[in-house]
Amino acid sequence: MAEPKKRLVVVGDRVLITPEEGEERTNVGLYLPPTAVDHQAVQSGRIVATGPGQPLSAPTEIDDEPWKRTASGEPRYLPMQADVGDYALFFRKAAVEITFEGKQYLVVPQAAILVLVRAGDVIDELTS
Repeated sequence: MAEPKKRLVVVGDRVLITPEEGEERTNVGLYLPPTAVDHQAVQSGRIVATGPGQPLSAPTEIDDEPWKRTASGEPRYLPMQADVGDYALFFRKAAVEITFEGKQYLVVPQAAILVLVRAGDVIDELTS
């Protein structure tokens, strides 16, 4: 019997990022050791999955557990600003590195993301 396919489910207001490799070479062609790359405060990568967002309670409920289902049965979330496929620049120290099925990913809270780059955004106009 075949083993069921596993998948990662991102929870809350976190994103799953495929990290971009750090700059290993300077503009003039010098190779940098990994310790020099690790001292950068920010990192970048492509977002491959997002969580549903920050859980919200119903406005009429006063409860310490906002993730509970409302009377309608559906959980409510403050939506994520990040989308799958966005290119993100984020604080390196906030990221948690994981390995899933031989691939390395970073789990980053949305609050640690500094900038998102999307195709067709203002960034395209600024760089051209």
